Amino acid sequence: MAWSTREIAELAGTSLRAVRHYHEVGLLDEPPRHANGYKQYGVAHLVRVLRIKRLTDLGFSLAQIADMGDADDHPKQALRTLDTELADTIERLQRARLELSLILHQSAPTDLPPEIASAATNPGLSDRDRSIFVVLARVLGPKGLQSYAEMLDELPADPVADEFDLLSADTDESTRQDMAERLVPYFRALDIEHPTVRDAVDDAPGGAQFAKQTMHKAFTDVFNPAQLDVISRMRPLLDASASPTGHA
Repeated sequence: MAWSTREIAELAGTSLRAVRHYHEVGLLDEPPRHANGYKQYGVAHLVRVLRIKRLTDLGFSLAQIADMGDADDHPKQALRTLDTELADTIERLQRARLELSLILHQSAPTDLPPEIASAATNPGLSDRDRSIFVVLARVLGPKGLQSYAEMLDELPADPVADEFDLLSADTDESTRQDMAERLVPYFRALDIEHPTVRDAVDDAPGGAQFAKQTMHKAFTDVFNPAQLDVISRMRPLLDASASPTGHA
């Protein structure tokens, strides 16, 4: 006894529309028809529909199934390829769940990768600091990000650093010089405690030079002229404090 289109769809656990679409794209041969014009599906058609449905449920596209042909044996290479793709998808989804967990439970920023997002929740960080770390996350490699994440996790509070964040653009020169000198011990201690930050650009995907240029642009954009001047004044002082004859 033959089945109608609706009956074979029900038997296969799919829709009438899906069966008709399989005909349209050439995946399912047209069955013979009764004298009244109705299609007569047999066991071979049911097996074929079940196979198509099974493969689509696994994740194959109809185009991929068409490339496999009508053979009933397992398409081993195609299955292996799909298995690799599914493993990659699972890994991506697991990373996404980790990021969601950080966002939900630690109020981590949504614009930072998980390697540094949890560290960026440090209450001592200003919005400006977080903006800079968003840029760093785009240009640094895994080792560089890890270096900054470790530093952020242990970032000490410092009243002079807080003063620097509030420094106005029209601050006079003597105040800038004084602040640069008072910031040296703080940044010198960070350098000693986290020496790998010095080499953070070494594994930058776009190269060390590109990372440095991008970071420089970020600093120029988020800091006002007085703050940039303090940073500029502080660099030779840091270098001097690091030399054998310098004074920390």
